[in-house]
Amino acid sequence: MNKFLIVGLGNIGNEYAHTRHNIGFDVVMAFVRKHGGSLETGRLAYKAEVRWKGRIFVCICPTTYMNRSGAAVKYWMDKEKVAIENVLVILDDLALPLSKLRLRPSGSDAGHNGLRDIQAVLGSQAYPRLRFGIGNDFPKGRQADFVLSKWLPDEEPVVMKKIEKCVEIIESVATVGLGGTMTAVNNLDFGS
Repeated sequence: MNKFLIVGLGNIGNEYAHTRHNIGFDVVMAFVRKHGGSLETGRLAYKAEVRWKGRIFVCICPTTYMNRSGAAVKYWMDKEKVAIENVLVILDDLALPLSKLRLRPSGSDAGHNGLRDIQAVLGSQAYPRLRFGIGNDFPKGRQADFVLSKWLPDEEPVVMKKIEKCVEIIESVATVGLGGTMTAVNNLDFGS
């Protein structure tokens, strides 16, 4: 049976819930909910295990805070014996407009502290990641305030559509494969 580790990046605490920086948590929660699971407190993360179409999805939202996500990813990879190519990290991306998603098999951290820590702990960049564009409409020097802010009312419909699509992308990566899924995903435009 194929096993996947689905990692949603974010920060714990009510003040961070449903902010741009926590979109990884929101996607993982939507995936788990769709498949009838529920996140429970586990070591270094909230964790759920769901089964779908002969696959096992170990889904985690690290409770280590964003810049220490690597410890949780490594722990659950080792504990569940998940190969690095079957890890999918979902994160926010300032460099992408809100209308875009980007699926990649590997790559740099692009300044994202969560990815930076995962790559440092794993000693590799060779794990798939799904980048959720959050835009970059903020005044100079206000990046932290922007990423930790909630979505604007006019952005919410696009965000909800993208979350639904991300759930489908997770399913597609596990069934169709990364290559076929990337071709379809990277050309999508959710128009904002």
